This record gives sequence, C-alpha cells and structure tokens, in this order.
Amino acid sequence: MIDKIKYCFLVLLVHLVSFGQSQITPIEWAKKMADSDQKRVPNPVYLDGVKFPKWNYTNGLVTLANQQLYDYTKEQKYWDYGLSYAEQLIDKDGKIGGGYELDKYSLDLINSGKILFEIYNKTKDDRYKIAMDMLHKQLEGHPRNSHGGYWHKKSYPWQMWLDGVYMADPFSAQFGLVFNDPKSIDDAILQAELIQKHTYEPKTGLNFHGYDEKKVQFWANKTTGTSSHVWGRAQGWYCMALVDILDFVPENHPKRKELIQILQKVYVAVLKAQDSKTGVWWQVMDQPGRKGNYLESTCSTMFVYSFTKAYNKGYVDKKFLKSAQKGFNGILKEFIKENPDGTISITKCCAVAGLGGKNPQDRDGSFDYYISEPIREDDAKAVGPFIMAGIEMQKTLDKK
Repeated sequence: MIDKIKYCFLVLLVHLVSFGQSQITPIEWAKKMADSDQKRVPNPVYLDGVKFPKWNYTNGLVTLANQQLYDYTKEQKYWDYGLSYAEQLIDKDGKIGGGYELDKYSLDLINSGKILFEIYNKTKDDRYKIAMDMLHKQLEGHPRNSHGGYWHKKSYPWQMWLDGVYMADPFSAQFGLVFNDPKSIDDAILQAELIQKHTYEPKTGLNFHGYDEKKVQFWANKTTGTSSHVWGRAQGWYCMALVDILDFVPENHPKRKELIQILQKVYVAVLKAQDSKTGVWWQVMDQPGRKGNYLESTCSTMFVYSFTKAYNKGYVDKKFLKSAQKGFNGILKEFIKENPDGTISITKCCAVAGLGGKNPQDRDGSFDYYISEPIREDDAKAVGPFIMAGIEMQKTLDKK
C-alpha cells in the first residue's frame, strides 16, 4: 500500500511540475520547448547553428521530435516544421541536398531520413521515396568490419561507435518493415548485437563509446580495441536506438526477444549510473563525481525518453518509469531556464565529442578530452530528446 502511495505521488509530481508560479504537464513542456526552438530557429535547415542549409543528423533529430509532437497534439505547426526541412533539402527529382553525398558513407547522414516515412505516407510524393531509397542504397554499400558491422564513416575505418546505431539502424529497420525488406531489419539487429558484444564495459555494465576492430587507432585499447571511457551522450544514442529499432521488429522475429534482453541489460546499468541526488546523469558516466566532470543535459534527456518509452512499450518495469520521472524533474531543475522573452532554454549541453583526429591530442577518448569539449545551451541533441521525453511521459499519464 505504501509503495502504491509513493508511486501515485511520483506521478502527481510529474503531472504538476512547478516552474516559477505555473504548473505544467509533460506535453506542455514538450510544446514549450518546441515553440521556443522554432522561435530561435524558424527555418529548420539552420538548426544547430549552421550558416547554410545542411542535411545532418541534428536537423533530423529535432524535426523528428516535432513530427512526433504533431502525431500527439495534431497541431499543424509541428508537422510543417519537419515538412519544411524535407521540402527544402530534397528536390523534385528526389536528390538530397545540403551536402549529402552517398560515397561519404557517413552513418550520421542517414538519421534525417527517419522523417521521410510519414511525409511520404501523407504526401504520396515520390521524391521522398526516392530519397529513402538512396539512403537505403548507402547502407547496402556501406563499408563493414569483418563481422558485418558498419564503419561509423568511410573516413573512420574499422570503427563502430554507439552513436551510429541510432543514426542508421532505426531507419534501416523501418525501411525493412515498410517496404518488405527483411534483411534491413536483420541488419539493424546485427549492429546492436555487435556493438553490445564489443563495447560492453564489465565493471559498470555500461558501454564504451566505440571500438576499433583492428586495434590500431591511437585511442583504442591494444587488447580489446575499445575506447577508454563511457561518454554519456554515446550511451544515450545507444539507449534510444534500442527502443526505437524495436518499433519495427515484428513480434515473431527470432531475434526480437534477444534485442529486448540487450535493451534491459543496458538500461539496468544506466539506471544504476543515475545521480541519486539530482536524478540526472554525468558527462563521463564511469567517473561520477570526479573533479571536472559535470551533470550533462543531452544524455539525461535521452535516458528519460528511452526509459519512459520502454516502459510504455512493456519492455521494462516500473522502476524505470520512476527513474525517468526523477530524471525529468531533475532536468527541469538542473537544466531548464526561462528567458525574458517567454521562451525556455536547456543548458549544460556538451556541444560535440567523438573519437579520432590528426594527432593523439585530438579526440583521444580520455576523461580530460570529454570534459574539455565546449558546453552550450539549446543544442539540438538536447532539444529533440527533451521534446520526445515529454511526449512519452505524457503517455504514461494518459493511461491513468
């Protein structure tokens, strides 16, 4: 009885989160963030501070979040935002602009294709199917390691990163389901299996940022090939990827249960890594509290989204929902600020991080490297998952 009372109280806290003098539901937070971001960046081709229209994963992340917000609210402006991005970046012949080149073989360039499924379904405009076919063609020819794992980019030979599982594999699985291409679903699952096998960090149960099959990169462990730390956002990308891929894996698929088990194993480790005081997560997750480390918003929004969606789908139990609720409240307290013009901003966003560079001082995967990258506000990689988290959190309340 006491546990039930505690649970109801937690639900009430999320439903009536206070900010200033107002009381705002999760979906209202999601809308407030989307509205604020659209005010800051009215044209989505310029998301993430770019100076020219760009086909990039960050644009796709925010426009996908807006598309999901439209699906929930049916407010046209959220649909129009994503459609505007597609209309401007894909010409009448289906050619993707904004710097897209198939032979770059960058998994990052697949992510924006996720918005095209609904756009094509709604508009029946063939140019969007042509664009999806091009992205699928990229994956068909994408360089792979000896086990079939995609290189993160052609320019990063033999390397798999957690980030890439999110960039490419939900798209691949959805393409397979929508266009009856079972191999694309199998490929998506394979990538998750490989990255889990080769990046698993046994001490914490988390995942190293990446691994180099050849073990020759300056950042790679000479025995295992892995990088040396657990970076929060890479872990966040991976968590989102696992729950999103499952949307497109048929119930009778022989690997579905295995993929759910991977998700559960990963999520247990992430839950244990949650900061007990604030409810959010650290930039370098295997070094909590270390001097210079900080609580970071992009990974925190990604984990809250992932946990809540996984609970809504029935993959995890209520302790993950409770963790997500604590995380959502923590995000509001630690990272969200109200601006004089009535918009809101999300703070403490790691701007960028990766592995590899021209010399060992560049992106070496060390603790000092991860904490040295710029920190900024309103990064697309926090804005998008915050909107998604609000939607999923609202769905839990709708069930009550």
